[in-house]
Amino acid sequence: MAKGAVPEGPAPEGTAVRPGSGWPGDPATAATPVARTAAEVRALAASAGSLAEVAARESVCRACDRLVRWREEVAATRRRSFADQTYWGRPVPGWGDDGASILILGLAPAAHGGNRTGRIFTGDRSGDVLFASLWRCGLAAQPESVAAGDGQRLITARMAAAVRCAPPANKPEPAERDACAPWLAAELRLLRDSLRVAVCLGHYAWQALWPQLAGSGYAVPRPRPAFGHGAEVAVAPATSGQRALRGLNVLGCYHPSQQNTFTGKVTDSMLDAVFSRARELSR
Repeated sequence: MAKGAVPEGPAPEGTAVRPGSGWPGDPATAATPVARTAAEVRALAASAGSLAEVAARESVCRACDRLVRWREEVAATRRRSFADQTYWGRPVPGWGDDGASILILGLAPAAHGGNRTGRIFTGDRSGDVLFASLWRCGLAAQPESVAAGDGQRLITARMAAAVRCAPPANKPEPAERDACAPWLAAELRLLRDSLRVAVCLGHYAWQALWPQLAGSGYAVPRPRPAFGHGAEVAVAPATSGQRALRGLNVLGCYHPSQQNTFTGKVTDSMLDAVFSRARELSR
């Protein structure tokens, strides 16, 4: 198979870590219901009663055939430098503080990062830069995030991706983005009492967030605000009578991708400025 090609046909179940088999932090068990269609994603996300339940259900999702084939093909073949490691090979769930005041939203897991470790932004160079900044800003317990179970902990923050499976060429298709969106909507619903700030890492995350905010009781500005590093938008509740729903500040931040950090498009000080501002606004 050519490098970067997506295998054809259904992915055989069993090429990813089995739920409940002992992977550190695995939120699912063998009894966790599995969504196999977009409609089932909507139903399972809407009926989840806790963030732990959302994480469990999304971590076993098989609704998008192309993404399932790709993530499990990567897990089976592995990168040479990780050839001796077991890959997670499943959707990478949101994680962090269940009472988070800050949501950090990325695009999708990296094929050999989150798809390998089972934790978003963990085990790749983007994560190295991101977690160092979060640690400096008091939002992470450690400056590094290398593997699930390494002791890393987010402080007053939660982290998620707009698309929960690693996509080929890091480019999800619109239908895959839409099928995955209910997981984010469920997290926003369950964080409603505590959430004060959302930090969008990159244009894709910025675009993905607004429709979910609109469906979660927030008055989304029209036209939608333009993305930019350091962009800051105060979003009010759609109605003043909604219980415990306060305003939300949405911040834009260039994605700490290897390309962006190597070219200087985003620097440590630029990241620190955004996360320091997020922490200030969250209080």
